[in-house]
Amino acid sequence: MAARDRRTGFSRRRQYGAFFGYVLAVAGAVVGAVLLVISTLNPRVFAPVTMSAASITAPVSTGLDAIARWFGSIPTAIGTYIQVHGENERLRAEVARSRAALMQARTIAYDNHRLRQLLAVRDRTADTVVVARLVSSSPSSGRRFALLNAGTVQGVRSGMPVRGPNGLVGRVTDIGPIAARVLLLTDPESVVPVRRVGDGMPAIASGRGDGRVDIRSAERTNVRFSTRDMFVTSGTGGLYPPGVPVARIARRGIDQAIAIPFAAPDSLDFALVQRPFMPLPPPPAALPTAP
Repeated sequence: MAARDRRTGFSRRRQYGAFFGYVLAVAGAVVGAVLLVISTLNPRVFAPVTMSAASITAPVSTGLDAIARWFGSIPTAIGTYIQVHGENERLRAEVARSRAALMQARTIAYDNHRLRQLLAVRDRTADTVVVARLVSSSPSSGRRFALLNAGTVQGVRSGMPVRGPNGLVGRVTDIGPIAARVLLLTDPESVVPVRRVGDGMPAIASGRGDGRVDIRSAERTNVRFSTRDMFVTSGTGGLYPPGVPVARIARRGIDQAIAIPFAAPDSLDFALVQRPFMPLPPPPAALPTAP
């Protein structure tokens, strides 16, 4: 009997719960219909309720919208990254090609400038024998020589001066059929008579063996040298023509100073071989011996 009462009471609670659920559903429907009618017939009365509900749901809607936008932007961001990465690679390659082309253009312009200078020197000088290439030099040893790719076939002879577009390089010492050795201005065995630009003071330029030359006064004493002093060949001795740039003073001194040559053999591609300014007379022929 007690078990039957528990089952009956349990069924009644379920019935009451279902009944109240139906009542709440009907009441909610009625309230919703009333609110719908009010919002349709008189929107102003229903506006505060609508705005209150909107104020409550606005943060939630904003958060959901931000999340949706973030997830929606992921494919776009991935596509943009891939596109930008590829574009960057193309731009880097283009910059590299442009840099190489620019360096090549600068090199060509520099070479053209030097060749124009050399041609101008050749046009001004009527005693040019040949324009030849300096194929090597010896900047690291105690002696300073350069190899010229022209020899007796091209008319080169021992003792001929060699110059570049910027100044004196040296003189030919040894020759072969298609090659010649040039004693550079900076060699310790090189001695060149020079004069100072401006007052014409005579001096001697001798090589130091380290890429520089010593300038010594030839006549006067207590001569002061400044970094503004420039020296050119004087023509004394008859080998080097006068007026060829030789060196500029690098350090002040009295009676002697260190100078930097205008023509650096390591930076020269071509050089001019010239006839001596006043060639020495040939040695007299030996007298025939008496029979």
